[in-house]
Amino acid sequence: MAGHHVVRNVKRPAPEVVQGLRDAGVATVHEAAGRTGLVAPAVRPRQDGAVIAGPAITVSSHPGDNLMIHAAVEMCQEGDVLVVTTTSPSTDGMFGDLLAASLLARGVVGLVTDAGVRDIAALRAMGFPVWARAVSAQGTVKASPGSVNVPVVCGGRLVRPGDVVVADDDGVMCVPARSAEDVLERSRARIAAEEDKRAALSSGVLGLDMYGLREVLTRLGVTYVDDLPEEGS
Repeated sequence: MAGHHVVRNVKRPAPEVVQGLRDAGVATVHEAAGRTGLVAPAVRPRQDGAVIAGPAITVSSHPGDNLMIHAAVEMCQEGDVLVVTTTSPSTDGMFGDLLAASLLARGVVGLVTDAGVRDIAALRAMGFPVWARAVSAQGTVKASPGSVNVPVVCGGRLVRPGDVVVADDDGVMCVPARSAEDVLERSRARIAAEEDKRAALSSGVLGLDMYGLREVLTRLGVTYVDDLPEEGS
């Protein structure tokens, strides 16, 4: 459907699924999802130690214009993550502490954007976590149409409204809503398996033996020698 739209209705995954993916974390969820879903690492955490997960509320904005972010605030519910993209590359500071105050009032848990944010010290002091491509004092206008709750591409990753966004110090991961429960089950299985592996490695077992990597080295032609030959010999 052509044009610019603010879509009101978003189908959100069950809160317990979102919480489970948050508990698993980006690295585990990424592996459990078949190593898919990562947002480009240029979109990085702008604070330390924050961990969030929530259904995506998406924004497609004109670069240098945050009008549609203001329109998106009204669509947000408690536990959501706001995902903001621009129709062409931008590092302008499209989001700051005033918008964060508005989102906090609605229970939004964080922001992910492949554009820029500003007022970063204030955002950190407020405890509102952001993952952004840039931090820039360059301001924006409120003059151009865009859309809210349409599919967007953020950091090279397709994000649909209601997809589960997981973000922590390792970056940002997007899980399609339709596969969120399956990815959660796989994540929990990986966590259980990793506990056993961690115990074995802590006891002195080598990864070479645990993963059968000696055979891989042999197949690749890697040999063990006691010393390298001296130069010129």
